[in-house]
Amino acid sequence: MIELIPAIDLIEGKCVRLTQGDYDSKKIYNENPLEVAKMFEDYGLRRLHVVDLDGAREGRIVHYRVLERLATHTSLVIDFGGGLKSEDDLEIAFNSGARMVTGGSIAVKDPDNFVSWIKKYGSQKIILGADGKNGKIAIDGWQSTTEKELIPFIEYYHRQGIQKVICTDINRDGMLQGPAIDLYRAIREALPEIYLIASGGIGSVDDIEALEAAGIPAVIFGKAIYEGRIQLKDLVRFADETNKSNE
Repeated sequence: MIELIPAIDLIEGKCVRLTQGDYDSKKIYNENPLEVAKMFEDYGLRRLHVVDLDGAREGRIVHYRVLERLATHTSLVIDFGGGLKSEDDLEIAFNSGARMVTGGSIAVKDPDNFVSWIKKYGSQKIILGADGKNGKIAIDGWQSTTEKELIPFIEYYHRQGIQKVICTDINRDGMLQGPAIDLYRAIREALPEIYLIASGGIGSVDDIEALEAAGIPAVIFGKAIYEGRIQLKDLVRFADETNKSNE
């Protein structure tokens, strides 16, 4: 059963969504992220993906207080990303309640440092953020595209011990037009041992079912819920089956 991971993206402490990573496309959905997180929890979801978009732009953790509130007032297992550049940032994130952290830009700009995080904290706590645009890795809150090819980038870090990878197809993110299933299949074929978390483009329950049918272990989604394209009540059966399998 595919693992469901709802997302909360933060700008100025508010729950927002962007389209294709464009900060100018920001839409505020709720000024109280804790209210949103509790709603997810009420429907049986156990995971939460939190992205500090201000941190991603500034290159440092910004919304650790929001993270702390989410972790303190819910039982959700939170992974946190956005702006994590130093071990101090990681310590702040973990001390604020994150169970896992996601590194994307740091894995491109300072690979030695990122590998040291994997060695120190372990593959269950460090997630690789592999965000792709036209097959190339994008960084800095998706403001810059590198020349690094997506799959070889993931392969390198798998050799360094990474097990969990969040892969976002930026061209599809926020578009609600379906996920990049062919891309995820290609990654799974190249690296079947990876716990691949698909992100970007989810617009319906059918999209989640298609990813599950393709053998993708987990999926992140957000805008489809906020826009009413997915009803949380329709996800209860996924959450129930996932929770049973984890017991």
